[in-house]
Amino acid sequence: MRPEALTHALGRKAGASSDFDLNGQIFTPSERILRPAAVLVTVWEKPQDAVIILTKRAQALVHHPGQIAFPGGKVDAQDCSVTDAALREADEEIGLRADRVTVIGALAPHETVTGFLVTPILAHINADFIPNLQRSEVAEVFTVPLAHLANLTNYRIEKRFFGGEWRSFYVVPYGPFYIWGATARILRGLAVMLQT
Repeated sequence: MRPEALTHALGRKAGASSDFDLNGQIFTPSERILRPAAVLVTVWEKPQDAVIILTKRAQALVHHPGQIAFPGGKVDAQDCSVTDAALREADEEIGLRADRVTVIGALAPHETVTGFLVTPILAHINADFIPNLQRSEVAEVFTVPLAHLANLTNYRIEKRFFGGEWRSFYVVPYGPFYIWGATARILRGLAVMLQT
């Protein structure tokens, strides 16, 4: 998918989402202070298909160990914006330099159960690159065809017992990868945006 098509689709972006929107729980700002974070949602044109880059987080991490995620993390003091944070994290985690992507824009933010307000930054890879993993944070990097992720029938809702109650969440499995939670929810928002 070319950058122009992504820019056009960005005009149809959905509203903000959260880990709570399937569970009927709403937190007001006075009850919960959210830490800003950003992830890079990258569309990469490959000879056979457009793909999205995802990572499997290292098991030693405090937040979401072993889970499937976008490159990204919390916004640091030196970051001028959420976009800068997403680009910095992608460079640090998988070696994707900022000069190899064209930033399209921000998707709707997503609130996580762990207290982050994540802004997904949509970008198009404009040059080939070989991933260089920061092993302390990333166990694996892989790609998923955009066609698979843009197909809403590939998403389903599952439940887990968490924090003393049952919680519902989106999943979009692909091969051996169980993509769920905030990552699946952000991808579903992208899928909705891409519908014609």
